[in-house]
Amino acid sequence: MATTTTSLGGGAGGDDRVLATAQQIVKSLRAAKEDREDMLLIFSTFDNRLSGISDLINGDDSKSSEEEELDRFEAAEKVILADASLSEEPSRQSTSLFNPPNNPAEYFSAVDEIIHWMEQFSIAPPSSAVGRTGPAIVDRAENAIQLAMSRLEDEMRHVLICNTIPLDAMSRYGSIRRVSLSFGSHDSAIDDTLESFGEVGSSRFHERGASLGDDLFVDLVRPEAVQDLREIIDRMVRSGYERECLQVYSSVRRDALDECLVILGVERLSIEEVQRVEWRSLDEKMKNWVQAVKVAVGVLLSGEKRLCDSLFGDLDDLKEICFNETAKGCVMQLLNFGEAISICKRSPEKLFRILDMYEALRDAMPDLQAMVSDEFVIGEANGVLSGLGEAAKGTFAEFENCIRNETSKKPVITGDVHPLPRYVMNYLKLLVDYGDPMDSLLEISEEDLHRFKNDLGGDGSQLEAMTPLGQRILLLMSELEYNLEEKSRLYEDSAMQQVFLMNNLYYLVRKVKDSDLGKVLGDNWIRKRRGQIRQYATGYLRASWSRALSCLKDEGIGGSSNNASKMALKERFKSFNACFEEIYRIQTAWKVPDDQLREELRISISEKVIPAYRSFVGRFRSQLEGRHAGKYIKYTPEDLETYLLDLFEGSPAVLHHIRRKST
Repeated sequence: MATTTTSLGGGAGGDDRVLATAQQIVKSLRAAKEDREDMLLIFSTFDNRLSGISDLINGDDSKSSEEEELDRFEAAEKVILADASLSEEPSRQSTSLFNPPNNPAEYFSAVDEIIHWMEQFSIAPPSSAVGRTGPAIVDRAENAIQLAMSRLEDEMRHVLICNTIPLDAMSRYGSIRRVSLSFGSHDSAIDDTLESFGEVGSSRFHERGASLGDDLFVDLVRPEAVQDLREIIDRMVRSGYERECLQVYSSVRRDALDECLVILGVERLSIEEVQRVEWRSLDEKMKNWVQAVKVAVGVLLSGEKRLCDSLFGDLDDLKEICFNETAKGCVMQLLNFGEAISICKRSPEKLFRILDMYEALRDAMPDLQAMVSDEFVIGEANGVLSGLGEAAKGTFAEFENCIRNETSKKPVITGDVHPLPRYVMNYLKLLVDYGDPMDSLLEISEEDLHRFKNDLGGDGSQLEAMTPLGQRILLLMSELEYNLEEKSRLYEDSAMQQVFLMNNLYYLVRKVKDSDLGKVLGDNWIRKRRGQIRQYATGYLRASWSRALSCLKDEGIGGSSNNASKMALKERFKSFNACFEEIYRIQTAWKVPDDQLREELRISISEKVIPAYRSFVGRFRSQLEGRHAGKYIKYTPEDLETYLLDLFEGSPAVLHHIRRKST
């Protein structure tokens, strides 16, 4: 059968039209290459002019791949533009990309397509980049990326905010409590009466935080949101929006850390505002700061570091910048308060809080330096640490000056323990617990060493063998003993001087022995003071009872029963009675507060007085027998024993309580 040739046109123009028509038919069918080749064979059987169409079809194959990319670009662009259009509607403004009806996988795929297209375009721009209708396709791609990045910025902010885990402040405090003493709210030196500085029972307490456990960590952002954030960060970085990514991330996380500080009780205060805060309130703020430093460095910043590592992966530079920018505000707010405290007016009651702050920052510094690479922030932290150390030294020196210069002239009327040693010993008992930081901060001067040896009569070799804090405590104890000796001279009654010194030195010994001060001052210090206490007791007996005991001597009485001897005997009994009643009247108002010391002192009196009285009455009672004997021998030895039990109770007795005749 002969091949039929159909004429579709005349001449060269007709041939072109035939080829163009066949090409359009094949292209419109979107058939596979093999199918197109079969179609060409069929066409060529009708018209041999179609035999050259294969070159055109093959050329069309090379264009279709490029056009397919453009089609994918337009599809991706459509997804991004549609989302941007919907996001402008009020009802959709708060809809997250990760919430229905949105499809995050489709959106991220669209962004990836645009990013891929721009990457390819930067290498080899397609020939038809400007071929389609509308603006240049490059401008369209840039517009799509800008819209997508704006959407992802908002989405990152939304995901970070909605998935931030609030800090439970109470759980942070629960396991890190340790009780220690805090003294009264006084900004001046110790006042004349020192009434506010009492025993532990009447003092206020504060929590001194221990170290946080090494294994303590928390998730700052819900784990299920981490992958979503990684998806966002990856697209923003690949699109060249690192700066915007950093700004959004660090801004949200800074705000989250600021809220954590508020929960922890740390306020944003200027130095001037801190210096105007009343002590009781400032004490609470300092306590909050100590806990906040431990939680911020040990929990929050370490958590932020882990979060940055997880989100930014191998993007080391961006990861470092993000963390530094996030942490800086939180750290600087804490450091600003620390600096304000370091330059505040120094007064003794602030020392322990300052030491708490110093220890907290000192212990946090290694972790802070390991995490924060910002040299300015680390330099500021070291500066504040140094300032707190100087503040602690200066505050302790102020305490020493208060003790050294405490010259109140108002004696304790009962001879009881003076408020000064109560205050000092409670202070020092707590100070020993800060031996580590104090030893690193303190040193003893040549002036102090000279005063200890020459003015206070101390042993210089003992001082040199002690730690820096031990040296200062020994110096301070010597100053205190010297001060108490000076105060004892306020009493005109020498017996009361001895009771006062005995009470106060016994109190010092008991406080040292029952605390870690005993380890600091040593057994030798305690033995020496116990010897002094015995000397004071002996001095009391001599000053108080010598006159009464002199009435019980035989000299001047004789052994006869003549009138002269009887008159002398009567005078002796009358003098003894008067002495005893005077002692009873006065010394029942005196006070020896320690039960053991009071009992020991009564026994010493009894051992001196009762045997002498019993012997004297036994020898001379017969000379005063008769109905008037009871007028002179008013008390039996047993009566005296009973009355001695009333001494040193701090409650003066009425004379008629003891004016009863012997039976």
